[in-house]
Amino acid sequence: MEYTRVLIDTSVFIDYFRKENKLNTKLYILRKMGYEFVTSSICYFEYMAGSKNREFDKKLFENIKVIAFDKEQAIVASEIFKNLKKNNKLIEFRDILIASTSISLNIPLSTLNKKHFDRIDGLEIVEV
Repeated sequence: MEYTRVLIDTSVFIDYFRKENKLNTKLYILRKMGYEFVTSSICYFEYMAGSKNREFDKKLFENIKVIAFDKEQAIVASEIFKNLKKNNKLIEFRDILIASTSISLNIPLSTLNKKHFDRIDGLEIVEV
Protein backbone atom coordinates (compact mmCIF):
# COMPACT_ATOMS: atom_id res chain seq x y z
CA MET A 1 0.00 0.00 0.00
CA GLU A 2 1.50 3.29 -1.14
CA TYR A 3 -0.55 5.56 1.12
CA THR A 4 -1.11 5.43 4.84
CA ARG A 5 -3.78 8.13 4.95
CA VAL A 6 -7.07 8.38 3.12
CA LEU A 7 -9.55 11.25 2.98
CA ILE A 8 -13.01 9.93 3.81
CA ASP A 9 -15.94 11.41 1.89
CA THR A 10 -19.31 12.04 3.51
CA SER A 11 -20.91 9.16 1.61
CA VAL A 12 -18.60 6.66 3.36
CA PHE A 13 -19.50 8.03 6.81
CA ILE A 14 -23.23 7.93 6.02
CA ASP A 15 -22.94 4.36 4.77
CA TYR A 16 -21.20 3.36 8.02
CA PHE A 17 -23.88 5.08 10.11
CA ARG A 18 -26.79 3.49 8.24
CA LYS A 19 -25.60 -0.11 7.93
CA GLU A 20 -26.39 -2.42 10.78
CA ASN A 21 -23.51 -4.74 9.87
CA LYS A 22 -20.49 -2.40 10.09
CA LEU A 23 -18.16 -5.18 8.84
CA ASN A 24 -19.57 -4.72 5.32
CA THR A 25 -18.79 -1.02 5.11
CA LYS A 26 -16.01 0.68 3.21
CA LEU A 27 -14.97 2.51 6.39
CA TYR A 28 -14.45 -0.76 8.25
CA ILE A 29 -12.60 -2.38 5.35
CA LEU A 30 -10.24 0.62 4.97
CA ARG A 31 -9.46 0.55 8.71
CA LYS A 32 -8.67 -3.18 8.48
CA MET A 33 -6.33 -2.37 5.56
CA GLY A 34 -4.39 -0.08 7.91
CA TYR A 35 -5.38 3.34 6.61
CA GLU A 36 -5.33 6.40 8.85
CA PHE A 37 -8.49 8.46 8.33
CA VAL A 38 -8.73 12.17 7.68
CA THR A 39 -11.66 14.14 6.36
CA SER A 40 -12.28 17.64 5.11
CA SER A 41 -14.17 20.28 7.03
CA ILE A 42 -16.68 20.19 4.14
CA CYS A 43 -17.37 16.45 4.70
CA TYR A 44 -17.62 17.03 8.43
CA PHE A 45 -20.14 19.82 7.84
CA GLU A 46 -22.22 17.70 5.44
CA TYR A 47 -22.31 14.77 7.85
CA MET A 48 -23.06 16.82 10.97
CA ALA A 49 -25.77 18.85 9.19
CA GLY A 50 -27.76 15.65 8.63
CA SER A 51 -26.95 13.81 11.85
CA LYS A 52 -29.15 13.45 14.88
CA ASN A 53 -27.03 11.03 16.92
CA ARG A 54 -24.32 13.09 18.63
CA GLU A 55 -23.12 10.18 20.77
CA PHE A 56 -22.44 8.06 17.67
CA ASP A 57 -20.84 11.06 15.92
CA LYS A 58 -18.51 11.82 18.80
CA LYS A 59 -17.25 8.24 18.81
CA LEU A 60 -17.01 8.10 15.01
CA PHE A 61 -14.88 11.25 14.70
CA GLU A 62 -12.78 11.01 17.88
CA ASN A 63 -9.71 9.70 16.01
CA ILE A 64 -10.28 11.35 12.64
CA LYS A 65 -8.44 14.55 11.82
CA VAL A 66 -10.70 17.18 10.24
CA ILE A 67 -8.73 19.28 7.75
CA ALA A 68 -9.78 22.92 7.50
CA PHE A 69 -10.37 24.39 4.05
CA ASP A 70 -7.57 26.82 3.23
CA LYS A 71 -6.23 29.17 0.55
CA GLU A 72 -4.28 26.49 -1.36
CA GLN A 73 -7.32 24.25 -1.50
CA ALA A 74 -9.40 27.19 -2.75
CA ILE A 75 -6.97 27.73 -5.61
CA VAL A 76 -7.08 24.04 -6.55
CA ALA A 77 -10.90 24.10 -6.29
CA SER A 78 -11.11 27.07 -8.64
CA GLU A 79 -9.03 25.19 -11.24
CA ILE A 80 -11.19 22.08 -10.88
CA PHE A 81 -14.32 24.23 -11.29
CA LYS A 82 -12.98 25.95 -14.41
CA ASN A 83 -11.97 22.64 -16.00
CA LEU A 84 -15.29 20.96 -15.27
CA LYS A 85 -17.25 23.97 -16.50
CA LYS A 86 -15.20 24.17 -19.70
CA ASN A 87 -15.95 20.49 -20.38
CA ASN A 88 -19.62 20.85 -19.41
CA LYS A 89 -19.18 18.33 -16.57
CA LEU A 90 -19.89 20.44 -13.48
CA ILE A 91 -20.66 18.66 -10.22
CA GLU A 92 -21.92 19.85 -6.84
CA PHE A 93 -19.62 22.59 -5.54
CA ARG A 94 -19.05 20.83 -2.20
CA ASP A 95 -17.66 17.82 -4.08
CA ILE A 96 -15.23 20.16 -5.84
CA LEU A 97 -14.09 21.51 -2.46
CA ILE A 98 -13.64 17.98 -1.08
CA ALA A 99 -11.63 16.92 -4.14
CA SER A 100 -9.43 20.01 -3.85
CA THR A 101 -8.52 19.00 -0.29
CA SER A 102 -7.53 15.53 -1.45
CA ILE A 103 -5.49 16.82 -4.39
CA SER A 104 -3.74 19.68 -2.61
CA LEU A 105 -2.63 17.41 0.25
CA ASN A 106 -1.87 14.44 -2.03
CA ILE A 107 -4.18 12.15 -0.06
CA PRO A 108 -6.38 9.69 -1.97
CA LEU A 109 -10.15 9.94 -1.56
CA SER A 110 -12.53 7.19 -0.47
CA THR A 111 -16.07 7.77 -1.70
CA LEU A 112 -19.22 5.93 -2.69
CA ASN A 113 -19.99 8.76 -5.14
CA LYS A 114 -17.44 7.74 -7.77
CA LYS A 115 -19.66 8.94 -10.63
CA HIS A 116 -19.04 12.61 -9.77
CA PHE A 117 -15.48 12.39 -8.51
CA ASP A 118 -14.28 10.43 -11.58
CA ARG A 119 -14.71 13.63 -13.61
CA ILE A 120 -11.87 15.36 -11.74
CA ASP A 121 -8.38 15.14 -13.22
CA GLY A 122 -5.58 14.39 -10.79
CA LEU A 123 -7.85 12.95 -8.09
CA GLU A 124 -6.93 9.49 -6.83
CA ILE A 125 -9.81 7.38 -5.57
CA VAL A 126 -9.18 4.42 -3.27
CA GLU A 127 -10.92 1.25 -4.46
CA VAL A 128 -11.78 -1.58 -2.05
